[in-house]
Amino acid sequence: MADPASYRPQTGEIPTTPGVYRFRDPHGRVIYVGKAKNLRSRLNSYFANPAGLLPKTHAMVHAASSVEWTVVGSELESLQLEYTWIKEFSPRFNVVFRDDKTYPYLAVTMGEKLPRVQVLRGERRKGTRYFGPYTAGAIRETMDTLLRVFPVRSCSAGVLKRAQASGRPCLLGYIDKCSAPCVGRVTPEEHRALAEDFCSFMGGEAGKFIRRLEKDMAAAVAELDYEQAARLRDDIAALRKVFERNAVVLSEDTDADVFALHDDDLEASVQVFHVRGGRVRGQRGWVVEKVEDATTPELIEHLLLQVYGEDSENQGRIPREVLVPETPSNHDELVEWLGGLRGAKVDIRVPQRGDKAALMSTVRENAEQALKLHKVRRAGDITVRSQALQELQEALELPVPLLRIECFDISHVQGTNVVASMVVVEDGLPKKSDYRKFSITGAAATDDTAAMHDVLTRRFKHYLQDKSAQPPTSGEVPNPAGPPSSATADGTADRTAGVSAEGSADAAVPSKAKFAYPPNLVVVDGGQPQVNAAARALSELGIDDVYVVGLAKRLEEVWLPDSDFPVILPRTSQGLYLLQRIRDEAHRFAITFHRQKRGKAMTVSALDGVPGLGEAKRKALVAHFGSFKKIKAATASELTAAKGIGPALAQAVVSHLAAAGAPGEAAPAVNMTTGEILEY
Repeated sequence: MADPASYRPQTGEIPTTPGVYRFRDPHGRVIYVGKAKNLRSRLNSYFANPAGLLPKTHAMVHAASSVEWTVVGSELESLQLEYTWIKEFSPRFNVVFRDDKTYPYLAVTMGEKLPRVQVLRGERRKGTRYFGPYTAGAIRETMDTLLRVFPVRSCSAGVLKRAQASGRPCLLGYIDKCSAPCVGRVTPEEHRALAEDFCSFMGGEAGKFIRRLEKDMAAAVAELDYEQAARLRDDIAALRKVFERNAVVLSEDTDADVFALHDDDLEASVQVFHVRGGRVRGQRGWVVEKVEDATTPELIEHLLLQVYGEDSENQGRIPREVLVPETPSNHDELVEWLGGLRGAKVDIRVPQRGDKAALMSTVRENAEQALKLHKVRRAGDITVRSQALQELQEALELPVPLLRIECFDISHVQGTNVVASMVVVEDGLPKKSDYRKFSITGAAATDDTAAMHDVLTRRFKHYLQDKSAQPPTSGEVPNPAGPPSSATADGTADRTAGVSAEGSADAAVPSKAKFAYPPNLVVVDGGQPQVNAAARALSELGIDDVYVVGLAKRLEEVWLPDSDFPVILPRTSQGLYLLQRIRDEAHRFAITFHRQKRGKAMTVSALDGVPGLGEAKRKALVAHFGSFKKIKAATASELTAAKGIGPALAQAVVSHLAAAGAPGEAAPAVNMTTGEILEY
């Protein structure tokens, strides 16, 4: 734990202009990002009396070893740069809003030639329209009902390809819940128009479609076409069922997001109701750990930045009105920023009376209940994780807390297609963005210990390269409180100095690299030989602050380097359960990669190995001649008729095929159409 006085910059060196600052830990990882109207005043508040800070702010300044800052031209620029850096580094001490559960969205992939309606969770994709969020049961019912009226494709890409190849639609096409563009029942343009109508209905224009169907039904009745009128009647009933499922809470011309917050000394719960066309279309919730002495206006500012920053690529996600319980910090800058994202004016305000204030009260009650539920659900989980990490640290007699654990596993089949995996756990939770895969060849693939030594050497060579300092580029002023360059959370050598000469936000954002910072503990899948190989790799690189253990499968023994006897953890130990989960995850990740590599190796082409003949030219040869047999029978001059094949490459193909079929050599069985080897 560092003393804040050891890296405190001189007061006179800190500018009094607006800017963004970053605290880094001893490994160069960004642990906190903040902005200030006056950098000198704000940074001095961290160092003037550290003992008087709130507990988590106190922990942050003692976990850091340096502080950097970048001067910007305005408060709007500082708002944008702070959001960019928080998204880039995911600092552990920043306010991060996480959904209290995963909400599904109804999505329409308008970026595809034949748009598809589907239910999606997680990250948003470019070119896709999203509607919701919904509860899991309601969204399936809504989708099933709407496909009756708007028969848009909902099948996967594989089903679509099979239908196009066979000329027969899938079941949904036969029961009229898909317009079957795959077999030409409608043109791609007509199908896209259906998808546009689907999006318009979900966007709040339901009344227009219902009125249009009512006119069509009346016309069908006038023409005595009662079967068509009955179908339209059922379609109208289906649309009304979806339309009326959401309660009317405000006037029909109201599009707003209503936020409310309930907090205590440690955490805050946020709820938002999405109101479109006066109806509540969806609900979302977040729970955040209050890291710094954040006021409610500051929390609301961070919330709006995160919510609308993530949703900025989706049309229609930002409404005309944003209703909040208190006016957020930097209100004017937020209004300008949201207006730029939406392309139209956005009003952020606090409702004082009437229906909107009543709805705000309902949302606030939901936030209060969500925080209570979160505490009940999370208490056991957090306790178990903390207990597991503490038990493991005590059992292994390690002097440092296990904030980051990396586990390595080797996978192969009788020495072929040797691969390795690295999985990462931080604070007892998997960090899948830091998972890595390794291909192992040559002498390192001879046995597991050599492979383990090779993988650990490669992983920590990357760390040492990222750790090495780089000279500052022109136009940068070194930060007097810290080194001119250090490794970021993603392992990139950060070229950003403490103060930018021009205060450019774009120039201050570093790039990402492969490896971040070192783990506190390395776990290898295996016994004493694998552990000793891993420890030897670290020793050869001069790394002595990373601890190594191995978990043997047979008796679940924990081995330490150069130890004659293993550490036996109780079968009910939470620390042992944690090690087993990490080891099993590494094994799963390695097996998956090994199967992928083995699958690719099992399907090779007889034309592989021809110098200069890549996949595109190989396909051009097969397309031109029609089969591998004809390619093999062709002369060099005949091969040049294929696209991209010159005289030299044609001669190389002829020589390669002649050598492959030379007397005394076993010729593989080859697919005569594609040139792929079928068996060895």
